[in-house]
Amino acid sequence: MTSILITGGHSGIGLAAARALAASEIDLVLAGRSIERMHPVAAELHAKHGVAATMLTLDTSSLASVRAAAAQFRTMLDSGEISSLDAIICNAGGRFDGDISYSTDGYETTFATNCLGHFLLVELLFPNLSESGRVVYTASGTHDPDSMDGRMVGAAVEPDAVALANNGKNGGKALSTGRRYSTSKLCTVMYAYELDRRLRKADSSISSIAFDPGSVPETGFLRDMPEPVRWIAGSAAMKWVSKRIGVTTSDMGFSGASLAAIATDADYAGASGKYFQANDGTLSAVRSARMSYDESRARKLWDDSKQLVHLTADEEPVQLR
Repeated sequence: MTSILITGGHSGIGLAAARALAASEIDLVLAGRSIERMHPVAAELHAKHGVAATMLTLDTSSLASVRAAAAQFRTMLDSGEISSLDAIICNAGGRFDGDISYSTDGYETTFATNCLGHFLLVELLFPNLSESGRVVYTASGTHDPDSMDGRMVGAAVEPDAVALANNGKNGGKALSTGRRYSTSKLCTVMYAYELDRRLRKADSSISSIAFDPGSVPETGFLRDMPEPVRWIAGSAAMKWVSKRIGVTTSDMGFSGASLAAIATDADYAGASGKYFQANDGTLSAVRSARMSYDESRARKLWDDSKQLVHLTADEEPVQLR
């Protein structure tokens, strides 16, 4: 039986993907901060589709939480509670409006949550992935400063892990909420590409794929915005305007089903190193931001991230060095 671990699989696009995966009789490990919020989703998936839906406490903003979750996952795998690990879907994340804040590790919250937590999770669980497993990263079109998506949110800045983790400290000027978010998604795409390069160098059959679900107003992305703003963003008129001005648009069902397909379907078995985008009912491989293909920047981002998460020699898989 195929098993997939998905972070943030109990809400938004992650939930839509989890439902699509369960409908295909795939066992799931739902990883998130709240067991209380995941429990009804796990019960629903099991009742409707008969799949195993295991819950795993995981806060991607906390390195200690990621390490504890990885250890718990390995215990469940060894005991047979989980049959296999065929894909890791790095889907959880968020945009944190308001004043800049920091994680329990002292890193800027957006970068810690959207980037460092998933980076560490993949490193720790990589040895448990099946021979032809997949790692799928939920990115965003906002990562591209040349796109309308990127211009509307705030153009991404240099993907410097150390600078991003310490943004706003020691009297430095904090990036805007939008730029923190878009830059975290640029780093996400670059992680996916750098992982692919390392996998190919190691002659591995594991795939690493980036996915842009498009702008989906029904998600929790706008939950901290005023109610009128959320209503306008989800209106038919705004969707029409968004399409006309070049914003990448989608809906919850299609984006969730697309994420599920990328993680499992045979059609994407040879898609490692690619960036897929859901746009107005179509899923296709497209070009990502120009900077995302910069290999020297990606290597530095990867190596600096290893230092920031305090990755030990014992934790780092040989294939990814």
